[in-house]
Amino acid sequence: MAITLADINKLRQKTQAGLMDCKKALTEANGDMDAAMDILRKKGQLVAAKRSDREAAEGCVLAKVNGKFGAMIALKCETDFVAKNADFVALANAIIDAAVAAKAKTLDEVKALTINGETIAEAVTNRSGVTGEKMELDGYAAVEGENIIAYNHMGGNFLCTLIVLNKQTDAQVGKNVAMQVAAMNPVALDEASVPQATKDAELKADIEKAKQNQIGKAVENALKKAGINPAHVDSEDHIESNTAKGWITAEDAAKAREIKATVAKEAEANLKEQMIQNIAMGMLNKFYKENCLLDQAFIDDSKISVKQYLQSIDKELTICDFKRYTLRAE
Repeated sequence: MAITLADINKLRQKTQAGLMDCKKALTEANGDMDAAMDILRKKGQLVAAKRSDREAAEGCVLAKVNGKFGAMIALKCETDFVAKNADFVALANAIIDAAVAAKAKTLDEVKALTINGETIAEAVTNRSGVTGEKMELDGYAAVEGENIIAYNHMGGNFLCTLIVLNKQTDAQVGKNVAMQVAAMNPVALDEASVPQATKDAELKADIEKAKQNQIGKAVENALKKAGINPAHVDSEDHIESNTAKGWITAEDAAKAREIKATVAKEAEANLKEQMIQNIAMGMLNKFYKENCLLDQAFIDDSKISVKQYLQSIDKELTICDFKRYTLRAE
C-alpha cells in the first residue's frame, strides 16, 4: 500500500514523532494508522527500557498559573540538544497546560491525564522512542492561593519558582519575591516551617562544630605560646612537607604533635556545656536567617529582610507558600 504524505502528517500530529519515524511505522504497518501508532509506542517503550539506567539531567522546567491554581513540572531528558528541541518543549507545555487545567495535585495524577488521545505517561514514553533518549517527568508541584506568581529564570526553562502571596499586589513585588527564591534557594518559609528533623540535624552538627572550634582555639593558642606557627602544623601532611622544606625543625614537629594531642584532649574534657549550647544556638539562628525565606536578606536591599520588604509595601502582605525546581547542580 502506498504511504502518502497526508498519512504521515496525520500520524505525526497524533504522536509528535518525526516524519521519518512515522513513514517507517506506516510502511511496516502497511498503512494501518492504529498499527503504526502501536509500533511507535513499542519503540518508545523499548528505548525507555534500554536507557532506564541513564541519567536524565537536562530537560524543560515550566511553571504556569490559572487563577488561584499554579503548577510546575520538569520534563527531563539526557542532552541539552533534545531539551531545546521544539517538539520536546511543546510536549512539556502540553503537559503543564493539562496539569493546570485539571488542577492536578500529584505527579501520578498528571501522568494519568490524557493529551492527543494518550495518557501523559504514554506520551513521554513515546517521545523517548522518537529521540532515542531516556525521558521522565519529575519535580511536579502544585499550589493554591489568592495571588500566585510563576517565574521562569531568564526564560531558560531550567529554573522555575512559584510564589503564593496572601493578597493581590503589584506584579513586580511578586516577581521580586520569585526571583529571591530562585537566587537564594530557601529551605522553608520561616523557622516554624523548617522540619524538626532538619532542625535536629543542624543543631547536632552545630554543637559538634562549636566543640571543634573551641578545641581548635585552645590548640592554636598552645602552639603559638610554644613558638610554633599553627598554619605549619595544621595537618600531618603539612608537618611532613614543612619539615622537609626546613620551615620547621624535627624537634618542633614532634613538639607540635604532642601539643595537639594533649591540649585537644584537655580542652575537650573541660568544655563548658552551656557555652557550647549557646554558640550552637547562635549558629542555628544564623541558619534560619540564611535559609528561611521571610528571614533572608532581601536581594535588592540586604539591609532589610524579605518580610520587611513585603511589609514596606503593605503591612498585611506576606508569603503563604513557595516552590522551586532547578535542573542545575547547586
